[in-house]
Amino acid sequence: MSQDGARNDGSDRGGLDKSAFRLPDPALVSRTMADVAERGQRIVTDFLKRQAEGSAAGPDPAHIGSAFLDMTTRLMTNPARLMQAQIGFWQDYLTLWQNTARRMMGDPVAPVIEEPKGDRRFKDEAWRENEVFDFIRQSYLLSARFFTNVVQGAEGLDHKTAQKVDFYTRQFVDAMSPSNFLMTNPEVLRRTAETGGENLLKGLSNLLSDLERGKGNLRIRMTDDTKFKVGENIAVTPGKVIYRNDLMELIQYAPTTETVLKRPLLILPPWINKFYILDLRPKNSFIRWATEQGHTVFVASWVNPDEHLSEKGFEDYMREGPYAALDAIEQATGEKSVNAIGYCLGGTLLACTLAHMAARKDTRIKSATYFVTMTDFEEAGELGVFIDEEQLQGLEEKMQKKGFLEGREMATTFNMLRANDLIWSFVVNNYLMGQEPFPFDLLYWNDDSTRMPAKMHSFYLRRMYQQNDLVKPGGIELDGVALDLRKIKVPTYMISTREDHIAPWKSTYRGTQIYGGKTRFVLAASGHIAGVVNPPDSGKYSHWVNESLPPDPEEWFKGATELSGSWWPDWQRWVTAQDRTMVPARVPGDGALTPLADAPGTYVTVMAKD
Repeated sequence: MSQDGARNDGSDRGGLDKSAFRLPDPALVSRTMADVAERGQRIVTDFLKRQAEGSAAGPDPAHIGSAFLDMTTRLMTNPARLMQAQIGFWQDYLTLWQNTARRMMGDPVAPVIEEPKGDRRFKDEAWRENEVFDFIRQSYLLSARFFTNVVQGAEGLDHKTAQKVDFYTRQFVDAMSPSNFLMTNPEVLRRTAETGGENLLKGLSNLLSDLERGKGNLRIRMTDDTKFKVGENIAVTPGKVIYRNDLMELIQYAPTTETVLKRPLLILPPWINKFYILDLRPKNSFIRWATEQGHTVFVASWVNPDEHLSEKGFEDYMREGPYAALDAIEQATGEKSVNAIGYCLGGTLLACTLAHMAARKDTRIKSATYFVTMTDFEEAGELGVFIDEEQLQGLEEKMQKKGFLEGREMATTFNMLRANDLIWSFVVNNYLMGQEPFPFDLLYWNDDSTRMPAKMHSFYLRRMYQQNDLVKPGGIELDGVALDLRKIKVPTYMISTREDHIAPWKSTYRGTQIYGGKTRFVLAASGHIAGVVNPPDSGKYSHWVNESLPPDPEEWFKGATELSGSWWPDWQRWVTAQDRTMVPARVPGDGALTPLADAPGTYVTVMAKD
């Protein structure tokens, strides 16, 4: 068929049908624009007011400008290398032009470049079937590769500057993807044609709603949060709050077996997020599963702190967290010995507590399990981009004014680590496609952010992330005790995840060379959340095991055996091997502590915006 014929049949290749275009409803346009005008004026007024009040962080709180200036200076010292990169880019681009021309003449051609496996931005068939969109896609991928290669090739940068330049270059590259713009996204164009542009009007309304939610800052809605309520359809495993202090409610879960393991199980979640990541729905609840395996499960539900808790430090979390929980568990069950799990920051707290207990000859915790936990922060991954002296000072000034770090700031940082999945995909869906976000329990939890007390957060970022003092014997003192992780002698189980952006597995693996007790390290597929919350019935992902623990994590991985499915049963076999003694099931309230509330308690229901 001739090119003219192809364009006169009422359709384009790649599924873009011109006959599908229709005009939007005039009444809808009128209502939408009136609403836009009113809400837009209110948002702008609020934004200008807040800008006039000034920002403690200054105009460049991340100090990106100085990093890129340093990078540019370094590049200019080697112009030949930069020229070589440019020549390679233009050669690839010329090949793409030639291939596109040949393809439009009907010749089959291979792509010059393909996106990485798993990149969902270009999943629509038109990105490949339509010559124009295929050209746009490959042009972008070539440009993205050129940008990243150039900045990564700058020589002489210190590690922190190089990491910052690389990270923010990728943020820019991700933002400029053609999938993020109306006229270069075939899926959005098709939707616009089908709805007569009503998708864009709805998208504008969604954008304004998100600006209103963020009080002038963009707070993207990732899920339909009206479909979830803590204690009703998520976090529903039966139990009771049996103890409460300023920082923690301790939940004891009801048994589901007639006999249980003698040793109770204490779980210390991170207080950066809420505990119910381990109790989202019955089908993926680690807490429910653990009760079904015969554990008497206790979970620390941390408070969502406000300015009244600004002076709570890391040692307060230790005293009012694991130490208080151990005392309460003994009162509730009569048992002094427990198995303990720490998740992420909760695992860091568990390691600190065990080192503290070792110095005091306290042996109540008999085994330790670490979910994606770092104790050696030398290679902290991309979170290190946000932790340098200038940014820490700006952050501390903010926290000093309020007494805490806003939960939204922490959430934004984590979302930036996976910008395509947690930012741009929703920009396309909500604002360009004009669709409502899909109800998803994990994203509801992700949006239920928590605040951080100023004193604790400053200590954590400076002493652990910035100075890496925890791994140094005696480098950190808590409650009068100098900590030495090497004195921890309890059996240890470590689960890390291969695609973790928050606690890189090669960094968490360093713990295998630190702890003094017998250690088992297991690596799960997927990331920081999905790799951990992976019930056996899901049939998802795999995990790797290796009985030896060489110093080099790559050497460990080369010798590891990949096993299909969840790692949970492997952990259950390990933890029961520590002590298989069984006792009659324990019901919350049967011990010396009177229940204070039904699970999931009251602390978990306090939202950062409350």
